[in-house]
Parts: sequence; C-alpha cells; structure tokens
Amino acid sequence: MYNEEETIGTVVTKVLDYVDDIICVDDGSSDSSARIAESCGAIVHRHRVNRGYGGALKTLFSKAREMNADALVILDSDGQHDPADIPKLLAPIFSGEADFVIGSRFVDGGGSEDMPAYRRLGIKVITAASNLSSDLGIQDTQSGYRAFSKSAIERLRFDAEGMELSLEMLEDAHEKDLTIQEVPTVIRYDVPKGSNFTALSHGFTVLAWAMISLSHKKPLLVLGLPGLGLFATGAAMALNAINGISDSVDAIVGPGLTSIWIGILGLALMATGLVLQSARNFIRHLLVKEFGWA
Repeated sequence: MYNEEETIGTVVTKVLDYVDDIICVDDGSSDSSARIAESCGAIVHRHRVNRGYGGALKTLFSKAREMNADALVILDSDGQHDPADIPKLLAPIFSGEADFVIGSRFVDGGGSEDMPAYRRLGIKVITAASNLSSDLGIQDTQSGYRAFSKSAIERLRFDAEGMELSLEMLEDAHEKDLTIQEVPTVIRYDVPKGSNFTALSHGFTVLAWAMISLSHKKPLLVLGLPGLGLFATGAAMALNAINGISDSVDAIVGPGLTSIWIGILGLALMATGLVLQSARNFIRHLLVKEFGWA
C-alpha cells in the first residue's frame, strides 16, 4: 500500500473473511495507511522509502516464507480487487491443479468495469509480447490479483523492483515448471485512487522488459527479421541511387550513403541474431548433455 488511507481499512476488513493472516507492505506512505491497516487487524511491514511494486512483492514473499504460509494471495490496497474472489483463486492451489493462479479480466467470466480503451490495448500488446517469449498463452499478464502455492512461495525468485516484475514472475514460474492457471475475476476502475503508475510509464517499462526478454530467447525474431528488413531497404535504395547515376552525382550521394549504413545496420542485426541464437542452442545442448535439463 502507498498512501491508501481512504480504502485500506475496507480492504483489510473484507479480506479477513477469507484468510488467516493479512500482511500489508507500507511502501513509504506519508499518510495514515499503516495505522489504519494495523487497527483493522493486519500485520504491517514498513518500507522507509517507496521501493515500488517489485520491492513490495519481494517483502510479501519473504514474510510469507517466514510465516510458513500454505498459500499467498496478493491483491491491491486500492479496492480494485474483490476479496470475495479469493476462494476462487485458491481453489486450484488447494486442489493441486496449479501453483500460480491469476485473476484474469480476459477469460470467460472475467471483466473490468470502466477500463479505458487505451489501457485495454496496452495490456493486450504487453501480453502478446510476453507470450511470444514464453509460449505460456496467458491472457492477462498484467493482473495484480494473484495466488501462489507453498511450492511457488519457496521457489520463486525475482530481481525487478518495478511493474516489470509482473512478467519476470511468470518467466521464473515457467522456467521452474510451476503450473500457471487463470480464473475469471472482475477488476474495478471506479475506485478513489487508481494505480500510482500512469498507463504510459507502466506500459513502456513492462513492454521494454518483455522485448528484452524476447530478444534473449528468440534473437532471430527480434534482431534477425528487422535486420533483414533494413538490409532489403538499404539494397533497394542503393539500386535506386545507381539507376539515377546518370542524372546527377549530387542527387545520389545522400541516398547512396544512407543505403550503405542502413544495409550495414541490417547485416549487423542479422549477424547478432544468428550469433545469439547459436549461443543459446549451444548452451541448451550443454545443459541437456551434462545435467539432463530440457
């Protein structure tokens, strides 16, 4: 929670109906959020400074491990998430079907009240980029309403401090063969205070992380194809410059030089993509040979 004194009391009171303990991470608030949360029955851990979404989740996971929790549910303190959906998120975990459950707005039965169209589009773009790198097929990678099994609490590790943690967490779960499942939930956008991140800053940060992750896993796709496009563009410009050589030398110098550097950039990107892809394949071969890792 970060300056959520208007909503935190209601959220804590409602959540208490479904769980044994509530941990509130006060991420550097300057208002009465921590005092209100404690008076309503929550365990409050305070950050001296605002560390962001990732920093708060690291603390939540650390505290859950200390408490030897059977499961951990994460939800926002601004009232966007309905506590009545907690049993729905926990059901696949306690039945052994999943280790990581996402409350999704985009599966059958899910929804988002009053979500702006631009935000919906941004989430779809980020989700598409994430699924290209992980092949998970998750429909709502940006939902903060999540539940984790005891195994996930103990095994998941992450580095990011910002909103990009939402994707890093999925990547880490996938690499550790933790089962991920989505259940429908409805998220409200008519709460007194929405996200502390603007749609633009949130989207740019998370999308940049997704593209970096994708470039590590599929360098030919991220670097090779754009490189091929640049090389083709440079070649076309060079041919056009050569065709016009009889008209004027001055007229072709600019386009000619431009075509050369575009072509060189394209070749460099293709070469980088090939090298990274070869290195990735070689490392995977060694891991399979030495340790039997797939």
